[in-house]
Amino acid sequence: MNSFLKLLFACIAFSVGSAEAQYPNRPIKFIMAYPPAGSSDVLARPIANEMTKGLGQPVLLEYKPGAGSTIAADFAAKSAPDGYTIVLLLTAHAVNATLMPKLPYDTVKDFTPITLAAVAPLVVEVHADSPIRTLRDLIDAAKANKGKLNYASAGPGNTSHLGVELFKMTVGVDLTHVPYKGSGPAITAILGREVDLMFDAIGSSLPQIQAGKFRAIAVTTAARAAVLPNVPTVIESGVPGFDVSVWYGVFAAAGTPQPIVQKLNAEFIRAMNVPEVKKQIESSGYQVVGSTPGELDAHVRAEIPRWARVVKAAGVTAQ
Repeated sequence: MNSFLKLLFACIAFSVGSAEAQYPNRPIKFIMAYPPAGSSDVLARPIANEMTKGLGQPVLLEYKPGAGSTIAADFAAKSAPDGYTIVLLLTAHAVNATLMPKLPYDTVKDFTPITLAAVAPLVVEVHADSPIRTLRDLIDAAKANKGKLNYASAGPGNTSHLGVELFKMTVGVDLTHVPYKGSGPAITAILGREVDLMFDAIGSSLPQIQAGKFRAIAVTTAARAAVLPNVPTVIESGVPGFDVSVWYGVFAAAGTPQPIVQKLNAEFIRAMNVPEVKKQIESSGYQVVGSTPGELDAHVRAEIPRWARVVKAAGVTAQ
């Protein structure tokens, strides 16, 4: 190799190393896969505000909702791998690998994991006037009235849909699916007694539960929810091994340099554990996690086949 090429490669290496060392030196786009005021927004906003302080550069929420989170995921996957575009993706990211076989990206290979930020349970809920008071009541009623009880979801393939399908497979009951365009309309349907029940993200339904309009009969995670300490888990209610949560993972484009990944990982974990930030997040029903990048990668790889089994067994298709 001649001296010119050596000098050129040395300059490139120095430039790359210098850029990583100076990161961040401009605003960071934090892509949201769902509209404002949803569960992603509620989680991300206080974290982004705290990270802005810690990094010395604005962490700006940018909304790219639609197509079951695939618009935001595709945008992030095709962005420059420099740490200036990151995305918050939910359980649907793993579900879509099966639900949408013609994705414009690879669910694993086209992303660099940053951290599993948080998880939240689904809450099994009925109208406050419903005769169903426990999960055992629900199972008994479903078995006695095959297919007559109906449940709302935030849409086909949503966790509020597939969580119920997994429950049906686990306990051997038949419930009729009534999909809505989002959690808000589904909640309205329960309030209007159009449907009998829902497995909803806890943050969405918590106000209705606290107002006494909904009765929470179980939560779907292995441990009880801190914001609903008197509500038993599905496992405690007699369904061994049933553990479903909505998870929130932060990703960047594949090829993002490891020094930047590590800096983002450390900053997310720091920001989420600032006492006032953590209190705000957990008061909405989330459990802060703050994993390593490798742990998030392993989590996504495990979730893909888990939900593939449910999608295929239930015959769910993208709409």
